[in-house]
Amino acid sequence: MSFWKKLFGGSGGEAAEEAAGEPVEHNGFTIRATPFTEGGQYQTCGVISKEIGGEVKEHRFIRADRFAAKQDAIDVTLRKARQVIDEQGEKIFG
Repeated sequence: MSFWKKLFGGSGGEAAEEAAGEPVEHNGFTIRATPFTEGGQYQTCGVISKEIGGEVKEHRFIRADRFAAKQDAIDVTLRKARQVIDEQGEKIFG
């Protein structure tokens, strides 16, 4: 299966759903870690979302960091998402 199908829910829905972490709130934003396996390791990947003007905006991101343990990838994804939110705020949706 291709990288993009895994990331955006192609035919590998089970694998993508299994990798999704519980949503976490940070400064009015919702962060969801969505690491996926690549080369036998978990790739840092997530979604930052926020409702603005009655519409839910999303920012998806992938980082080069890979980890043997799924929880490590989730932890780093959440940390990086918080950093992006603190640095850019709603500008990430622009």
